[in-house]
Amino acid sequence: MTASFLFKAFAEYNQKNEKLIPKALIFDVLEKSGIRKDDKRLASFFNTLKTLPVNLSEDDFEKLQGLSPALLEQILTGQLTIPRFDEFCHDLSLIYETVKENRSGKLADYIPQLAKVDPEKFAVSICSVDGQRFDLGDFDDSFCVQSCSKPITYCLALEAIGEDVHNYVGAEPSGKTFNELTLNAKGQPHNPMINAGAIMCGALISTVYKDASNRFDYVMKMWKECAGPERIGFDNAVYLSEKQTADRNYALAYFMREKKSFPQGIDLVDILEFYFQCCSIELNTKAMAVVASTLANGGVCPLTGEQVFRSDHVKNCLSLMSSCGMYDFSGEFAFRVGIPAKSGVSGGIMLVVPNVLGMAIWSPRLDELGNSVRGVELCTKLTERFKFHTFDSTLGLKDDRKDPRRGAYESRLAGTMALCLAASEGDLTELRRLVGRGLDANACDYDGRTPLHLACAGGHLQTLRFLISIGVDPNRSDRFGNKPIDDARRSGGEEIISILQDYIKERAL
Repeated sequence: MTASFLFKAFAEYNQKNEKLIPKALIFDVLEKSGIRKDDKRLASFFNTLKTLPVNLSEDDFEKLQGLSPALLEQILTGQLTIPRFDEFCHDLSLIYETVKENRSGKLADYIPQLAKVDPEKFAVSICSVDGQRFDLGDFDDSFCVQSCSKPITYCLALEAIGEDVHNYVGAEPSGKTFNELTLNAKGQPHNPMINAGAIMCGALISTVYKDASNRFDYVMKMWKECAGPERIGFDNAVYLSEKQTADRNYALAYFMREKKSFPQGIDLVDILEFYFQCCSIELNTKAMAVVASTLANGGVCPLTGEQVFRSDHVKNCLSLMSSCGMYDFSGEFAFRVGIPAKSGVSGGIMLVVPNVLGMAIWSPRLDELGNSVRGVELCTKLTERFKFHTFDSTLGLKDDRKDPRRGAYESRLAGTMALCLAASEGDLTELRRLVGRGLDANACDYDGRTPLHLACAGGHLQTLRFLISIGVDPNRSDRFGNKPIDDARRSGGEEIISILQDYIKERAL
């Protein structure tokens, strides 16, 4: 779309009858779309906008549009992933306020540093694959990723040695707690999302990045690339606390060594310390949401455009997050929520809606399975409100929940127009399919014409019989005052007129 068309769409006449776009209107559209003023993709745009007058001429606007043409067009024409982002954020805020009242659960006290966290903390952040962002609560407070590090560690292992990772780690839910002293029938950790699997992935990374300091530098670099402009840190106190209370993780590692699970030449202590380091990476929900959106975006960070992970590796990661990411609650979570996720005992949950958004939730109180109580409740309410479950598409058009990916009228109009077109063409097979999906056969087009109007106008006898059989209203008037019987008379079909007249009389009784 040219700058001229966009300018005409947003310009307003001033008192001198000049067409100008108020600068405030541009800022308002950007804010409602979820694109922030500190978005580096629009740095030149915002710097230039500051220098321009309060009201923009067509030349001013063309200059701006040329700085970031594709993204600006997406924003102004509502073509971002979540078109009505402000409404989505409003609904999310209502869910947040409801869930905030839940104070059940307890802190993870087996790691001393985690037991010191304020249990009231609660934060939610989202980042869409187009870089739309929103935050709620304590989103500037940092916390340790703990097991939320496991998806990234798995991706790094895949980047290091490819699919050979699964010569050492399985891909099945364990059916056990995350630190259970158990391996599969091949003597492997069950999957990369439990402690034994993450320790093994760390060992596989170390076969390529042998030096401990360089290895962790590499891991931090990759986390930072996933998080774009957001800060990634390291909590040394948690790292030391983790080491001091690591008996079970040492037992897991020695058990795997006994079973000869590791590749040759692995230093067990080195690998365990690397695992503790990965769990002690520190960030806030703003950063974690960007990391999650990088996974949602097929490994490309939406705020930088940088390809961090291969898309096939991300696909594998999301598959395992779906089946194994929520400890021993993974099956129930996949059933109720149906979104790839990974939780950690610090109270974090990283949620990935593929091709849509990444979400980070942090609330430290945990349930008996080690998942954030508020986090699980918020995820559940999210899919009660929005069509985010992996298999929501099977519900058809009977599902009245919101789909944030669709415009305000897009879903409704698409269904109505499909019905009307099928009726006008006499396509009975398609009409049956659409009605079976839950579409209202009394819906009308922009002229107020229903499928019955159109079936009568086209002289489609079988279509008429079907619509009558499902009880459509024969007395609807279009915007010109015409009823279906008027269309039937104009079409010249005597049998159609007779059938419709009988149906009208029957309905009147």
